[in-house]
Amino acid sequence: MTEPHSPTRRFWLGGRRAAEQDRFFREALEPLGWEAGDDQAWDAGWITGMPDPAQFRRVSPARRLNHFPGNAALTIKSRLHASLSTLRERIVASHGSDSDAASRLAFFPHAWVMPHDYHALQEAALANPEQRWILKPTNASKGKGVRVLRDAGEAPLAHDWMVQEYLANPHTIRGHKYVLRLYVLISSLEPLRVYLYRQGFAKLASEPWDPEDADNPYSQLTNPDINALNDRAEVPVEFIDLDRYRTWLRDQGHDDDRLFARIHDLVALTIISAVDAMRRRTAEVGADPRGCYELLGLDCLVDDALTPWILECNLSPSLGICAAPEHGGQIEEAVKGGLVRDMIALLDIPGSAPAATGGDDDDASARLVAEAGAEQARAGDFLRLLPASDPGRYLPFFSLPTLADLQLAEGLAGQPLPRPVLQRRRVAEMLDDDQLALHDTRSGRFYRPNDTAAMIWLLATEGLDPDAIVDQLALAAAQGEGSPDLAALRRDVWHTLGEWCRDGLLCQRGPALGDAPATEAVPAARARPHLLQLDHDGRRWALEVGTPAALARLTPLFGARLSPLDEVAAIGLPRLALLPATTGYALVADHAVVRSRLMLSQLAPALLAHLVGQAARPGRPVIDAGLLVTPEGEGVLCLLPDEEACRERLQRLTASGGTLTRGLRLPMMAPDAAEPLGLPLATPAGEAPATAPGRVTIRAVLVPAETGEAMAPAGVLDVMGALLPRCITSPDEPLMPDGVTALGDWASRLERLAVGDIDPSSAADPLVDWLAERDMAARRPADPAMARE
Repeated sequence: MTEPHSPTRRFWLGGRRAAEQDRFFREALEPLGWEAGDDQAWDAGWITGMPDPAQFRRVSPARRLNHFPGNAALTIKSRLHASLSTLRERIVASHGSDSDAASRLAFFPHAWVMPHDYHALQEAALANPEQRWILKPTNASKGKGVRVLRDAGEAPLAHDWMVQEYLANPHTIRGHKYVLRLYVLISSLEPLRVYLYRQGFAKLASEPWDPEDADNPYSQLTNPDINALNDRAEVPVEFIDLDRYRTWLRDQGHDDDRLFARIHDLVALTIISAVDAMRRRTAEVGADPRGCYELLGLDCLVDDALTPWILECNLSPSLGICAAPEHGGQIEEAVKGGLVRDMIALLDIPGSAPAATGGDDDDASARLVAEAGAEQARAGDFLRLLPASDPGRYLPFFSLPTLADLQLAEGLAGQPLPRPVLQRRRVAEMLDDDQLALHDTRSGRFYRPNDTAAMIWLLATEGLDPDAIVDQLALAAAQGEGSPDLAALRRDVWHTLGEWCRDGLLCQRGPALGDAPATEAVPAARARPHLLQLDHDGRRWALEVGTPAALARLTPLFGARLSPLDEVAAIGLPRLALLPATTGYALVADHAVVRSRLMLSQLAPALLAHLVGQAARPGRPVIDAGLLVTPEGEGVLCLLPDEEACRERLQRLTASGGTLTRGLRLPMMAPDAAEPLGLPLATPAGEAPATAPGRVTIRAVLVPAETGEAMAPAGVLDVMGALLPRCITSPDEPLMPDGVTALGDWASRLERLAVGDIDPSSAADPLVDWLAERDMAARRPADPAMARE
């Protein structure tokens, strides 16, 4: 039942937003006599974010809301990628992977959603070692959490993260990376009508793009909220409107019309990829689609070949003014104000346009054409993309166009268009005593169609188009009692086939494949685990490594300690395994899980820590720390944090020929004869250390400084505070008080240094200088008289 309206029309401005997000909406409606309402009294809703689902049940042609249920298929990054990937899979199945239709869909970077796609990401990274990756939260805005990954193994295992291929060749403006912000309006869901605003912006990064400066957000990211924080930049936020951008392209000798034709195609196909999800969700919540519309902010990167790539599609795009007036802010204000005014006129939110007439199926096409024509006449600076100027151009990309999509396209074309012919996609059929059942081989869903639906299925899979099926069913019904309602029958047939196409049981048959059956890509079989022998500390393990990506991480670190092993030789050896799990990897020792939820970058450190722990013996605890063995054979124990900056700093200490390893066993009765374990540090370089000596005398110890000094003497208690947490004893022998005292006595005899941070840009490092002086002192003869001989 339609709710009555008061004579005064009211707008509802809701959601989490700043007041500036409402400004243009108010300025467009208040001069027309509209007043502010609330979530109970409204005729037009402008909501930042999504409203309560109950509000969707109140929409109607006279009560408009600025969202469609199901828009998450576009506005959540992982869902957008899934929508586009599903569309491409369908087109490959119907047209072939080498078809023009499939090539038109090569405009989105491959993405992996965590944690489900973690192992697939690592396999991709192993196959493309030079590729960089960009990490994004799947449902955040304003650039929050976005960063470039050099190592895909660092991808988090938590939900709500996505890793995308990093586009490493952006087109630049004055050397600055940029992204195009495009404004897309879905004015109608059935039939689908989509517009692109003629104006928009190029959003520039605030510092010149540098492919090697992956950690600099002001060079890599273009989001104005991030770049506004750059106090080093003379112009932190700069917007260039699309008119000036296109003029600049022409001045540079580029074909801007060709670029924007590709952008228009990209936008149209992107919206089509999500239309099924929006139609289905709109029906589920009971919303009248005529009362909904959607304004989206689509971000598009242009590469150095002037190829556009979709990056994301934003819900409730910002209508605030981001740039300073002299850096594009005045034009930004004019564009966004015009955008809202033109949108309100196009949608006829004031309700001043006469309604289109027509009703039955025979004149539905004329009515739809009249509605679309009247809407286009009010479009202002909006360019209609769907239906296209060639109305049939996009129909093959729908899972199945609805009757309304087809009728509008035919009305605009002025002639009948080819009807879609369908083919099986991923379905198994079962017949028993004339009863049909269908099994979706991907989802496992089981269908038991009734007699009429079964006949529709059989006729469709025999190659009849939907209207030919209607004719066959009408002919069969006419032979019985009464005559069928042809319009209702046609709607039922198209609806039934549309549901099966949306579920993936059927797809449109493309001209490239003709009558060939649709095919699906078969997932590659997971590689068999690698079985290796791991040798360390006089012991052997049978090590099972579950993926090639994991093996590639371990091989450089362990080098000759790893060798091939067969199952027979593995009998009787203690077992270790690094196995893929639903969330990352698990480290398993003799069938017991030692660590779980490990990222690829954590595998080597986890295995190294386990091996260090296995090295403790009665009376000989292990110190899990870095050990620098100088060229003179003396040891420096490094109790510094296990952070990348510290590891890189320790690597500098080996420049004079020393060896850097991990772990030492300390005989409590004779601590001067420490035993290096010779394990590698899990360094970014990923290299195995040189062979460590069997015995070494520890002369000095390094601990982190608590003050800002670069180098300072350290007390015994400072050393013990850093040493004891790294001391591992054998399981049957905990560290007793007398053992702690013995360690303190040993530490008191060492040279002790507290090491602070240094400026990363500094070429000098006092720690390196200290080691060089120590080496020179060790090489200097003790007796001056002997030096003169």
